[in-house]
Amino acid sequence: MNYVYCAHREYSFNVFKKLKRKYKNFTLIDNKKKLTLSRLKKINPEFIFFPDWSWFVPEEIIKNFNCICIHESDLPKFRGGSPIQNQIIRGVKKSKSTAFLMNEKLDSGKIISKKSLSLEGSLDEIFLRMEKNNFELITNIISKKFKLSPQKGTPTYYKRRTPSQSELKDLKKSKLYIHNFIRMLSDPYPNAYIKIGKKKIIFKTSHFDGKNLSFEGVIE
Repeated sequence: MNYVYCAHREYSFNVFKKLKRKYKNFTLIDNKKKLTLSRLKKINPEFIFFPDWSWFVPEEIIKNFNCICIHESDLPKFRGGSPIQNQIIRGVKKSKSTAFLMNEKLDSGKIISKKSLSLEGSLDEIFLRMEKNNFELITNIISKKFKLSPQKGTPTYYKRRTPSQSELKDLKKSKLYIHNFIRMLSDPYPNAYIKIGKKKIIFKTSHFDGKNLSFEGVIE
């Protein structure tokens, strides 16, 4: 069997390397221009995995192949873009990595499997948990260790965050809120920043012990 893996961030490339060592017959697509129906027909994959994809998948591809998305929320909660950021800023600490069979509606396909995902700690720590979850979810799917089930509960939807939303405008917010705002926007995302005159302070990391808040940044 052949498989296609669509991703564009480092943590997902790490998962691909592990899968490639285990299965060999994986093809990586790391650019939306490479995701074409004609190319996929030549590969003829059993599954196309989308663990980390920022673009809409053409309907003709979804209708012709088993397209599986891994969304980092407990679906049907937090459908839509920037699920990690939209959960952290709302105080969510415990979430899920959810694998589902894609259809023509946004993040609404049948559930394949879920794994617990902690949203505490740095973004790098969250990415490491996502790597582990995504690898296990995909290997289980390839082994056919799953049963499809409809999504249950009331859906919530959130839009993808834009770079302009990375500006920290209200310093009167709680220390916890500011900490979450900074840590959820670590690299590779547009970092949190504040404007001071014609300059910007761009925040890179944040540390909060429940009482004291500290951070590292650069002046641009």
